[in-house]
Amino acid sequence: MEDDIQEEVLSQFKERRLGGWQVLQLTAGTGLAVYAVWAGILMPGFRRVPLRLQVPYMPASRAQVSNVMTLLKGRSGGVADLGSGDGRIVLEACSQGFSPAVGYELNPWLVRLAYFHAWRAGQHRSVSYRREDLWKVDLSAFKNVTVFLAPSVLSLLQKKLLAELPEDALIVAGRFPFPDWTACKVEGEGVDRAWAYHVQELRHRYKSQDRHEETS
Repeated sequence: MEDDIQEEVLSQFKERRLGGWQVLQLTAGTGLAVYAVWAGILMPGFRRVPLRLQVPYMPASRAQVSNVMTLLKGRSGGVADLGSGDGRIVLEACSQGFSPAVGYELNPWLVRLAYFHAWRAGQHRSVSYRREDLWKVDLSAFKNVTVFLAPSVLSLLQKKLLAELPEDALIVAGRFPFPDWTACKVEGEGVDRAWAYHVQELRHRYKSQDRHEETS
């Protein structure tokens, strides 16, 4: 599915036929499109998503991307970005040697926008943006996971990540931390802050808590 989307987007921009739809995509990429338009018109099926799982599109800032990559420094392997938006985290991870670099995004319009950014950077064949529901994706092959999601979603996502990720995986959250976890490292300040979590440490803490509850 993502290959079809990629080829469609590339053909549109290579031919330089920018109609109103493409102009709107580029305008939104600069942050000028209002959320109401995006949620009400541009995202098919958005209203079917439960309210607590709805996450408005808010592009990561340069500082946020930099802080995420700082926390991933020294690591290797694949990266999965959950709710990848316009794809800038995936694109930066790819440029720093992570492979595969995959973004999961339910909004088909944002998937197309992400492929445009990748094409413009000359990396459209090195990254992958998939229109898939992150709750149905198997994450067991990824040692690095990044998320820019709302707190209500993060609280539900904790169980899935601990159940599926390998022992040596690292999770990096931007903009909001996971509500029930203690980060092993924090980078940046204010809204640009990012938090890192080692899966092995998290599982160890949960096991310790379970043993304590059993003996108390």
